Amino acid sequence: VAIDTRAAGRASHGSGLLSSLRLFTERQQPNYRLHSVSCTGTEVHLSMCAFEFHRGNASAACAAGMPAVVSCVPGPLFTAGNAHKKKQRQQQQSQPRIRLKGGAKVGEGRVEVLKRNEWGTICDDRWNLLSASVVCRELGFGSAKEALTGARMGQGTGPVHINEVQCLGTEKSLWSCPFKNITQEDCKHSEDAAVRCNIPYMGYENLIRLSGGRTRFEGRVEVAVGAGDGEQLRWGLVCGEGWGTLEAMVACRQLGLGFANHGLQETWYWDASNVTEMVLSGVKCAGHEMSLSHCQHHGTSLNCRNTGTRFAAGVICSETASDLLLHAPLVQETAYIEDRPLHMLYCAAEENCLASSARQANWPYGHRRLLRFSSQIHNHGRADFRPKAGRHSWVWHECH
Repeated sequence: VAIDTRAAGRASHGSGLLSSLRLFTERQQPNYRLHSVSCTGTEVHLSMCAFEFHRGNASAACAAGMPAVVSCVPGPLFTAGNAHKKKQRQQQQSQPRIRLKGGAKVGEGRVEVLKRNEWGTICDDRWNLLSASVVCRELGFGSAKEALTGARMGQGTGPVHINEVQCLGTEKSLWSCPFKNITQEDCKHSEDAAVRCNIPYMGYENLIRLSGGRTRFEGRVEVAVGAGDGEQLRWGLVCGEGWGTLEAMVACRQLGLGFANHGLQETWYWDASNVTEMVLSGVKCAGHEMSLSHCQHHGTSLNCRNTGTRFAAGVICSETASDLLLHAPLVQETAYIEDRPLHMLYCAAEENCLASSARQANWPYGHRRLLRFSSQIHNHGRADFRPKAGRHSWVWHECH
């Protein structure tokens, strides 16, 4: 078979893992489908390489060769054990960092890079699959499925660091690609670049399900446990004690349902399943895990004060979410100290905008020292901000 390590790399990338370590061959009598595979190393999928389909007698297609086998290196999210993660962190300490934000699923999001100790975005001019694939591989995923433009994953904050990224596709890091440094006038956040990466199929979504909800995006969380030594999987509930938004984020991600709107500690209104046994307690997640099994938990030693089904954990997930961010630089730029006479602060006192010590002041004489600043709150998410409370119960409050 005419195939080299570049083609092996394509096979690794397409499956959602990093580049190949080495190419193995093994003598056997398989049925060959492809031969003369020739990749340049920049393809995002093996099907984009030059190859030939075998026609006729399958066993004679590779008479002088052997079947190709690849060995791939898993990305940090898919590696069990702290040794590899520690090594990964050490490697990243000596180079600029990169991350994905705003994506509803693992391996997708707005591309953000760390430059001069400040996170910023990438302008989408000339953004393509080659550059997107370099980002995906650098983060430990496979090649890129999509290179998204026009802030499809939401608008970022801070500076737009770089523009016109032109990767060849073989680079190990985005920072090895040619790009242009830009000013704020060149690009706006409405042009932020994003990616969707190929990720390996881990089967995590088969170990969790929701029951009792009105839609597929909500319900009581049920998890499958016990798959070792021929033991059959059994479904059970998660203790709601300590269950919150971070745990709900991981559950929604594992389910493939996007973001978490709510993490619920009581689910008596979703009592529609015959699953009644608590099998998981003490779940504590950081929020970035791909599965609830990756979070801290009590393991087989169940410790839950209330084991009734009404106290089982539940979630409400959403494919999109709002993301409210304070414009911190504006606060810093506009902040100043002002000594203001008390006779000008009656309205502020009525609106409870002064410290409690102001009640003991000698009104209307004297003054109060105020920290004044302007502020803006932006919604950089992919959905409108719609709080749970109705508009009739909103309280608009602004101190002046």
